[in-house]
Amino acid sequence: MPSRRPLVLVPLLCPAAAGADIHPHQLDYGYQLYDEGADRIRIESHYLRGRIDLDDQTSFRFQWLIDTISGASPTGALPGGVQSFLAELDDVRTGLLGALSRKFGDHTVELEIARSSEEDYLSHGVALKDTWELNKKNTTLTFGLNHLDDRVTVPQRGFRDKESWDLLAGVSQILDKNTLVSAGLTLGWSDGYLNDPYKSVQRTDILELPDGAGGTIEIPVVNLYPENRPDSRFRQVLQFGARHYFERVHGAADATYRFSHDDFGVNSHTLQLEWRQAIGERFEVTPFFRYYHQNAADFFVNTLDDVPVETPSSNPDGSGANYSADYRLSNFDAVSGGVKLRWRINDTFSASAAYERYEMTGNGGADSSPAQSYMNADMWTFGVTAQF
Repeated sequence: MPSRRPLVLVPLLCPAAAGADIHPHQLDYGYQLYDEGADRIRIESHYLRGRIDLDDQTSFRFQWLIDTISGASPTGALPGGVQSFLAELDDVRTGLLGALSRKFGDHTVELEIARSSEEDYLSHGVALKDTWELNKKNTTLTFGLNHLDDRVTVPQRGFRDKESWDLLAGVSQILDKNTLVSAGLTLGWSDGYLNDPYKSVQRTDILELPDGAGGTIEIPVVNLYPENRPDSRFRQVLQFGARHYFERVHGAADATYRFSHDDFGVNSHTLQLEWRQAIGERFEVTPFFRYYHQNAADFFVNTLDDVPVETPSSNPDGSGANYSADYRLSNFDAVSGGVKLRWRINDTFSASAAYERYEMTGNGGADSSPAQSYMNADMWTFGVTAQF
């Protein structure tokens, strides 16, 4: 299943040291279409979010979303075999988030509460963040703690629970009126049911039948077994960013590098580049490019034929040998690129649109899934913002 991320509306260009938005209230509506084509996953999303300044020190923000998901996704079986390579999915996700922030001198403390539900998944989250401004607001320190409490419905086997914690710390520094740099570290822990209940791994078993003459006939049979990921995960994410506003051309360059490691054995690298170009006083064009690479998890396999496990569990709990054929845990590269547009209609309303093309490829060998597993996707986003 592809990740589903909130809609981002890009602000109009301004130097890094510009002051706060003069509008006390903001309301955004957005629509996003994610389409892998070829009868693969298609997601239509609607977002409504807003911010209300209750007074000079206190603000409230909220977000409501609904995702309609349909299409097919790889099961983990190898293509061209007797087991189905793709499985049909059909679901609706709804989410609601509310956050209250309050300034205390140089600190801004925010408490966020969220809930997300699907037919087979329920998630509750709470987050606490402190933003501390120093050095005449040229330096900003951020500390945060997030907690997720999730319940997964496993078909024919009832509920399974999982819990996640994230501890984050970051710093941003204004170097001059046009230049901002930042760095951040996130430590994350998850435990409980970390499997995807719709992902399987195939194995060729031998069925022995009597031949009527005192011997046996061996018949190879391909079976599917539920994947068995570890029941805990520790991850570390390090991110660096830099932004510079070029006054002469009224444009800004934005670069971000992200490195992630976890004890599944997955290391990943992400590089993102953006150029935000103002055209006149009301238009902004932002072309962007993103590159992603990861190696395979330690327990990634395409089949169980060479995995030393006698009888794979029909209800795995993370114990024993671990294995998964999920292409998202394989060795692969992904690139995406596109353009964002924004038009400030007047002092109250603005409109935005974006297109992104995403392409994913395996690197071959035993650590990659079959080529048919990887997907390409088109993403279209449209939004309108009111500030008042």
